[in-house]
Amino acid sequence: STLFPYTTLFRSQHRPDAERTEMLFAAQSMMFQAAAGLVAAPLAARSVERVAAPSMAVGLVYSTTTGNTETVAGYIAEETGLSAVDIADLNGESVAAFDGLIVGAPTWHTGADTERSGTAWDEFIYGDLATLDLKGKKVAIFGLGDQSGYGDNFCDAMDELKTCFANQGAEIVGAWPTDGYDHMESKSVEGDKFVGLPCDEENQPDMSEERVKAWVAQIKGEGMPL
Repeated sequence: STLFPYTTLFRSQHRPDAERTEMLFAAQSMMFQAAAGLVAAPLAARSVERVAAPSMAVGLVYSTTTGNTETVAGYIAEETGLSAVDIADLNGESVAAFDGLIVGAPTWHTGADTERSGTAWDEFIYGDLATLDLKGKKVAIFGLGDQSGYGDNFCDAMDELKTCFANQGAEIVGAWPTDGYDHMESKSVEGDKFVGLPCDEENQPDMSEERVKAWVAQIKGEGMPL
């Protein structure tokens, strides 16, 4: 790009005076703009696009029955810029293609040892997922539950997702404090934290968005490639 003004100037010497003056002015203008960094602006814009592109390498995957998990997936999508996809629309190969995963499920089969979500996740985690190598990939989990109606099994499906993804080599991030919840028991508690982010759209719907914002910031800090 730096050769252009000089080439223009050389050619202008063989033109009539008026045209040569106009071309000389244009050449000088190009040099001043280049010095000010204005001509390079399109390159800078393309650089920003390339930096932003890796955020699409994270999959936001959920499954839902009543729509509550989809609602919270929407909050996460808004905070991250990702598009939420139902696990029923994906296969093992497409899930493995992501560099990181944010996965969410409700808990319907309360008290069950397996297939706790009552959604398409139940088939996927014991089918396609069991064939995948997820070593080196970060996985963050969110879950939906009802502390009032099912306080003894609050968000139990998160623990099942954690176990199944970890079995395939994934690194689980996004553990969340139990403070602020009013449940009795949960298989998804390890120590003083949940294995992921629990949300309760039945009893604490006004808290979900703020929890999501804080949690997304947390998992970014824990290496989720957003």
